[in-house]
Amino acid sequence: MLTLFFQAFLVIFILVTLMWVLSALIKNVSIVDFFWGMGFVIVNAVYFCNSGNFYMRKILLLGIVTLWGLRLSIYLLWRNIGKGEDFRYQKFRQKYGAKRYWWVSYFQTFLLQGSLIMFVSLPLLGTNVQTNSNELKWLDYLAILVFIIGFAFESGGDFQLSRFKKNPENNGKVLNTGFWKYTRHPNYFGDSAVWWSFALFSISAGSYWTFIGSIGMTFLIIKVSGVSLLEKSLNETKPKYREYIQKTNSFLPWFPKK
Repeated sequence: MLTLFFQAFLVIFILVTLMWVLSALIKNVSIVDFFWGMGFVIVNAVYFCNSGNFYMRKILLLGIVTLWGLRLSIYLLWRNIGKGEDFRYQKFRQKYGAKRYWWVSYFQTFLLQGSLIMFVSLPLLGTNVQTNSNELKWLDYLAILVFIIGFAFESGGDFQLSRFKKNPENNGKVLNTGFWKYTRHPNYFGDSAVWWSFALFSISAGSYWTFIGSIGMTFLIIKVSGVSLLEKSLNETKPKYREYIQKTNSFLPWFPKK
């Protein structure tokens, strides 16, 4: 298992280094966001191809990880293309200065993201290494159901938000319909659910400790780069968001409060 992990790590290390070189040339660190979903597709493909027999659970996992990762990367590329560098990286560029940030970004952003991809991908590693037959258990079917729910919330939430933002009449308004009626962050909830489906596959395969990768992803989404960061920004820029908070659950979907 350790050998396979380091094989995938070497591939990711090379790719994030190449991405960093490109970002320094075009002076845009935002391209790292597009790589997030693709990174998991690549890592899982390495696990799949180098872990022996192609059993049903592994084939199933390969398909859904590829579907999830490609959709996320294509969506982020479509959303950000032509819009310049994200404000987060612009702030870092101002903080460190242009003469320093080009190399600081390698450690602060690219190597960090590569390391996070490897840690979060642990349930994918466990599933590929520990699966030793074509038998699917009840946990596998539960994992499929959780993935479908999570993928629907994530992709549906992204689609509804992009359509909402396209309408100039919605400037300053808060999206509170569709998936957004039941949770303030359907895309983040969906992303977390997807990773818990991967944890279920790993546990079904007999790899129990590797689900810590899914815990790590959920922590990142809620406390680091997802919910908490966005909530702070929206509270400052959209006064109506405070009313939305009073009615709608932050993360787990539920019926709106009266």
